[in-house]
Amino acid sequence: MGSEDSERLCRSCDGIIQHELWPLNEVDPPKAKFPCCVVWTPLPVVSWLAPFIGHVGVCREDGTIVDFSGSNLIQVDEFAFGPVGRYLQLDRKQCCFPPTLAGHTCKHHSMHAEYGTAITWDDAIQSSSRHYEHKSYNLFTCNCHSFVANCLNRMCYGGSMNWNVVNVAALILWKGKWVDGLSVLRSFMPFVVVVCFGVFMVGWLFLVGLFSFSFLLIGWFLLGAYCFRNVLDC
Repeated sequence: MGSEDSERLCRSCDGIIQHELWPLNEVDPPKAKFPCCVVWTPLPVVSWLAPFIGHVGVCREDGTIVDFSGSNLIQVDEFAFGPVGRYLQLDRKQCCFPPTLAGHTCKHHSMHAEYGTAITWDDAIQSSSRHYEHKSYNLFTCNCHSFVANCLNRMCYGGSMNWNVVNVAALILWKGKWVDGLSVLRSFMPFVVVVCFGVFMVGWLFLVGLFSFSFLLIGWFLLGAYCFRNVLDC
């Protein structure tokens, strides 16, 4: 057995089983394959007014996109609202995949077990999909960001059980990579057109209204995520 094969075998370290992590294929935007990535695309109308708002999904190890795009609707390999604009590949080594309660590598043993642990990356996505396929979609309370946060919490990604709509959005917006220049144009051009048209028709008061809308939207999600968690708990 070669050294490469040996490295891919499950190992035992201090009595804790470490799951093998199969090598991932390269990110392939033309084929819409983004292994172990969080992906983002602009939303019609909503992103025209607030370009920081978009639709997100999470990808399996083989790169297949899975997203919560409507009530009782989990889509697989058919990303809603258009091709991926941004993506961020996550590190599976930062996940906790315990085969047993004693096998947790994170500090949230009991909380992680109660929430619903996953033993592999794809298992986390499948478990979250089963949970959300019975949920009603609502942009303001139970949406695609909630679905991705649920997946990351099942993985205890980064040692955290506090993933929510806000930090999922921040993660992809601040660290995500653009697929290409056309994706940037597709994400911001409608916003620029709306702003120019609004200012031309209404005047600078249009910008006050637009920024007020963005402020209220951000405030709602911040309050819901950190002050009134039950509101966004789906």
